[in-house]
Amino acid sequence: MRVLEALQVTARSALGALALNTGGLVVDHGWFRIFGGGGEGVPDLASVNSLPASGPPPALLVAQDVLGGQFAIDGGGLRLNPGAVCYLGPDTLTWGDLGIGHGQFVFSAIEGHLAEAFADLRWPGWEEEVSALAPGQGITLYPPPFSEEGRDIGKVHRRPAPMEELVLFYADAAAQLNERTDRECRTP
Repeated sequence: MRVLEALQVTARSALGALALNTGGLVVDHGWFRIFGGGGEGVPDLASVNSLPASGPPPALLVAQDVLGGQFAIDGGGLRLNPGAVCYLGPDTLTWGDLGIGHGQFVFSAIEGHLAEAFADLRWPGWEEEVSALAPGQGITLYPPPFSEEGRDIGKVHRRPAPMEELVLFYADAAAQLNERTDRECRTP
């Protein structure tokens, strides 16, 4: 109930129903971790978004993938498509609009409709590797998928890692890359 109150949404919405009735969902062999009320290694929606906060968040983090990719509802702060679920991928380090709302995102993840969209980030036998992880773990890739050497996911070194470590790594890499790109754009 605490998470639902922090979100300020109705329990009749997919977001509210997940917050009130589930700890979260781990679907597609564990590839997607969709946040709900929290538990067993999956953080709750309020904690992962530092709620309650003053005013609505610029983006509401709603899920992660096993590689540390982030899914968020654009609250206007991502400047892509307010209300839509957007994805920050470990291969691009930029936010992209999935063009669907939260309810459709949850349905698509559960039904396996997102498999094609993530095919480039998967390798032969990924199902067994991912299924063996604890909910709070992800898979680190070296070289990382945003590098030229890391583009072929099937040939990189993979190991389990705490999800928090993966998220921080990609956030730091994105910040550094964006800083360098901003500098290059300003250089005559």
